[in-house]
Amino acid sequence: MSAKLFPNYVDGQWVEGPAFENRNPATFTEVVGLHVSGTPESMGQAVAAAQAALPAWRGLTGPARGAFLFKVADLLDQRFEQISKEMTLEEGKTLPESKGEVRRAINIFRYFAGEASRFAGVLAPSERERVQMFAIRKPIGVVGLITPWNFPSAIPAWKLAPALLCGNTVVLKPASAAPLSAWRIVEACHDAGIPKGVVNFVAGSGGSLGRALIEAPALKAISFTGSCAVGLKLHNDASARRLRIQLEMGGKNPTIVLADADFNSAVENVANAAFFSTGQKCTATSRAIVEDGIYDRFVEALAERTRRLKVGNGMEPGIEIGPCVDEGQMNTVLQAIELGRKQCGEPIVGGRRLTGPAYDNGWFVEPTLFAHVDPNTALSREEIFGPVLAVTRARDFKHAMELANASEFGLSASIQTANVSRVFEFIHGMEAGLLTVNLPSAGVEYQLPFGGTKDSSFGPKEQGPAAMEFYSDYKTVYLRY
Repeated sequence: MSAKLFPNYVDGQWVEGPAFENRNPATFTEVVGLHVSGTPESMGQAVAAAQAALPAWRGLTGPARGAFLFKVADLLDQRFEQISKEMTLEEGKTLPESKGEVRRAINIFRYFAGEASRFAGVLAPSERERVQMFAIRKPIGVVGLITPWNFPSAIPAWKLAPALLCGNTVVLKPASAAPLSAWRIVEACHDAGIPKGVVNFVAGSGGSLGRALIEAPALKAISFTGSCAVGLKLHNDASARRLRIQLEMGGKNPTIVLADADFNSAVENVANAAFFSTGQKCTATSRAIVEDGIYDRFVEALAERTRRLKVGNGMEPGIEIGPCVDEGQMNTVLQAIELGRKQCGEPIVGGRRLTGPAYDNGWFVEPTLFAHVDPNTALSREEIFGPVLAVTRARDFKHAMELANASEFGLSASIQTANVSRVFEFIHGMEAGLLTVNLPSAGVEYQLPFGGTKDSSFGPKEQGPAAMEFYSDYKTVYLRY
């Protein structure tokens, strides 16, 4: 049976053409689907369609736009099982993780649909008599969204929903490694009756399509989640055109474990944050900084927990860790492990590509744990984006904070402790945008702002009420009566 073709979506029409394969990383002989490969010309057509649709869409009331978002959420809910299964097939994460992400995407659309009735501006009293002054929200215009493969449903949702709510029209470019999950969201937008041209979808090469998107004259803003290298290039190109830009990029996220922590909980939280989702989260813990008093005991317990992790095809029950998303990502992880061997010695757990009947046709890497890692080595400083954890010893809390902050990144950080004073010192002193206490560093909700500091992020935050700051602007009015 031939694989299904998933066309691009431009100006309310499904557009076919030459396609690329979307393969299952757990069984790379399986083609999940064929996706039409967009061209710079088709990207230009998508931006033009979004520009033509803008006046009518921004002319709707906020609640009217919100009603469409509620319909999208309902359609995704009806298709929940199918979309969850497809996500596991194309990205590799376990089916329970996929179901959690699809549920989150549905909730994001419902959250922003509800915000449509609270999309308020600013009302302030004037110093002058008989003058009423206020500021109303207005959309930016045509917005480009470039989304990654690691959260192929949630990230398109948390960009697309607030962009539409604010009255913008959108061109969505998903990652080629996992485009189907985003395609299903666009399909739901189409089936919900969102007018043609309001949402457009172009899959394909990130380099050529990203350049065409940035160069499109009608584009007013771009929101990107991905690597630092690509984000920096987009920032330079967008700045030359004075485009509004939002970047969410890398992380080298620490978890501090103090001697007074709930020991078993800390072990589980670190293992969860480091290895679940195959470590392919921008908020994953890649550095564990453990206080000297419990260091040896903690490393031993963490090693035992790591050895017990069940790796395999995410469609199978009981599997905790799936494959890397593709061969290129697997090789990146293996190269980082090899460099770690040279700089820090042999890992105490894992460190190799998995082989055997269950693994030979997939991109599987053993969950890998390095101990006694020098904080100046690549293992402690460079993002890997895979199931690799570096553990470093800290003399005390102050030393742990110094080590945690010694990074060019500042996305997420966690502390495991029972000391309330240390908690608040961590909260006020940690240089990261997302903090967790006695929880894994990875795992956020949609109701609060999301984003980092330093080289991890640029521009307004995503998610929660803060999301509207990027996708809207103010129009200020002074009225004498």
